[in-house]
Amino acid sequence: METTTGHAPIIGITRCSRLDDYVASVERAGGRARVLEIGESPRALVEQLDGLLLTGGGDIDPAFYGEDRHPDVDDAEPGRDEFEIDLARRSMNASLPLLAICRGAQVLNVAAGGTLIQDIPSALKTDVPHRLKEPKNAVAHEISVGPGTKLERALGERAARGTVPVNSRHHQSVGRLGAGLRQAAAAPDGIVEAIESAADGYCIGVQWHPENFWQTGEFAPLFESFVTAARTRMRRLAPPTPS
Repeated sequence: METTTGHAPIIGITRCSRLDDYVASVERAGGRARVLEIGESPRALVEQLDGLLLTGGGDIDPAFYGEDRHPDVDDAEPGRDEFEIDLARRSMNASLPLLAICRGAQVLNVAAGGTLIQDIPSALKTDVPHRLKEPKNAVAHEISVGPGTKLERALGERAARGTVPVNSRHHQSVGRLGAGLRQAAAAPDGIVEAIESAADGYCIGVQWHPENFWQTGEFAPLFESFVTAARTRMRRLAPPTPS
């Protein structure tokens, strides 16, 4: 982990209503957090950042994936969908290390041309509690992590037995996978809990909220692997030092 802030990779974090835990998770992992604003240029940001963290929040407008609106869709802040979908696409095209959380994982999938399950209770009969809101780090259920996935490597020893207990605060989930993405984890009822790029590079989306555990460290390896990927890219692209 880097201890000198000036040499830490810059991690862009999309603004949301609960930023503190995201910022703390990134900084504890050795990154330098930069909170992004909707009015910024995604094109410019991809050139300025070493990594991108897509955060949780409201639902994506179903128009972005070609579906009619379910009555329980709860829109995000105005302009957020357009900004984040564009930013996610540009980041994937540039191989910018990307970690996407909850809504962020859904943005990642839609940006790649995938769809969402707009309301899990309406679409699936399940006893798995996907929307256990409080306390924020309460375990809701376990997920099965795919062997050999980037997510398994990122979670380290926590994924050694193949299942991982997670918290859960969502009523939507990934539907049809976007181009170039694959499933990396699932809940006991089959709901997709994580996706990742099938290509080389760091691009992982998780449906739960690992940032809520920053004080106790259960998901510290996930954030550390993300920041490490950003640092590696930063150093690779750094201009050579004059001799």
